[in-house]
Formats: sequence, C-alpha cells, structure tokens
Amino acid sequence: MRAETNIAFKEWAIVVDALGGGEQLLILRKGGIREQRGEFSLEHRQFWLFPTQFHEAEQSIIPSKRAALRELTAASRSDMVAVQYFAVVDQVIQITDRALLSQLQGRHIWAEHILQQRFDFGRETGLHALITRIYRLNQPVSIPTKESYGGCKSWLQLDSALTGDITPVLDDAEFERQRDELCEILGAYANARL
Repeated sequence: MRAETNIAFKEWAIVVDALGGGEQLLILRKGGIREQRGEFSLEHRQFWLFPTQFHEAEQSIIPSKRAALRELTAASRSDMVAVQYFAVVDQVIQITDRALLSQLQGRHIWAEHILQQRFDFGRETGLHALITRIYRLNQPVSIPTKESYGGCKSWLQLDSALTGDITPVLDDAEFERQRDELCEILGAYANARL
C-alpha cells in the first residue's frame, strides 16, 4: 500500500511510539490553543504522525513508558523530525461521560489524571477519541523543523507531500478485535461520529 499527503498531525513522540508499536489505537484530543476556540476538529481522516516533544512530561504517562520517553527525548534532534507512521481514522467519538476515561485505562499510555485535566479543560468538558489504523512507512523520512511547525496546534501542512510504501502495524484481525473492544466500551457513543 502507498500513502501520499502533505498533511501531518502533531502528537507527543511517546504516543506516536505507542501507536506505531501497536500498543494503542486511540488518539485522545482536546484541542490546541491556536485552534479555533481552542477546540479540536477532525480536518483530515488520513495523515502522517508528526512526533513532538512539546508539553511532554514523565508524569503525564503511565510509569511503564517513562524509560522509553527518556530514550526518545535523548535521541531527538531540534533541527529534524523523523516521520515513520501514517494514520487512517476509523471512527471519531465524542467522550462526554467522565466515567469512560477510567474504562479506557490499559488501552493507551496517558496517565488518568492528565486525561481528567484535559476532559475538564476549556469551555466544554469532554474529549475526542480517534480510533486509528496505523501504518509504518518502510523507510522513515527526516523533515527539517520549521518555525511554522511549532506551537500548540494539531494540524500541519508540510512543505511537500510525503510518499512511500506503508505496512499495517497490526494485522486486520487484531485491529478489528481491538477496535470492536473500544467501541463496546464506548457503547452508544460509538454511533456519535463527527
């Protein structure tokens, strides 16, 4: 399979690592300061994952991923970003029930208190849950960092499209199993696609 787009989605490097390792299907998002009204909107259903160190902190993730965060931080460069993963959004679900956050533990690497803070942040409570299918680029691409790629925003338009052969991180059966389990947890919300 081939992917080609100049659209990238900013996410913590440690979360990109977990998505790329098949440890989670979820991207949980509130919104960035630079986004309209500080709220997230799904502008694209297919995009490259753009790993960032912005706002990343050890206490924001589960203890078992903290050593990996330190390794990623030590290996990161300020002048280049390595892009290796492509995401296709399967479903977007608005989480408006705080109780669902604890039921999602074990299906992502964020610390629960961070998700609670994000849930409460802003004018409206809640989070967007993106259930994604992740693909690995056969050869990672290094992109020079630019000032326009910085800041608290979700979406980036890269200077040029990245193109390459991609392979699913999880096979079809495993992806469908995990996706179906997430939809069962989220229940009626799974029908509330954005």
